[in-house]
Amino acid sequence: MLMNSEKSVLLIVDVQERLAPAIHDGQRVAENCAWLAQVAARMGVPVVVTEHFPAKIGATLADVKAVTADAHYVEKTAFSAQRDECLDTTAVAQRRQVVVCGTEAHVCVQQTALDLRWAGKEVFVVADACGSRDPVNRDLAYARMRAHGIEIVSREMVVFEWLERGGTELFRAVNRDFIR
Repeated sequence: MLMNSEKSVLLIVDVQERLAPAIHDGQRVAENCAWLAQVAARMGVPVVVTEHFPAKIGATLADVKAVTADAHYVEKTAFSAQRDECLDTTAVAQRRQVVVCGTEAHVCVQQTALDLRWAGKEVFVVADACGSRDPVNRDLAYARMRAHGIEIVSREMVVFEWLERGGTELFRAVNRDFIR
């Protein structure tokens, strides 16, 4: 199945101040989450951002927060945002496809993705925009999620599927501003 911008929502999971420094290649993960948020905004795809215990783990990283001002922010205490029911009033509940990125891949990302999948959503996890403290845990999470019908994709796969075709003004704008 292909991702479609009119059916998708971007879900950024727990890219937070006190967790980010411990994430393997965390700067790249945060940059890719921010990049996806900017592309989503340009293409009219809603963005939802979760924060796990922000009083303890901190707010969303400033670089991500700077490009998600129009996003719907939710706080959670369960590892799975779906289990916490904090997504019920967001675009996640209204859209069929959920494109997920963030941290940690083997904890909050995986549990949220699995719960969304079992709730009937088409779930796509963006591998180059997810991370864990240990890359082994991240890779095991990708394998497990894939085994449960979750698509593991790259950020460029997301964008080119959302675009659907070249030669349009939107393609030229996205290509000029985001594709490197």
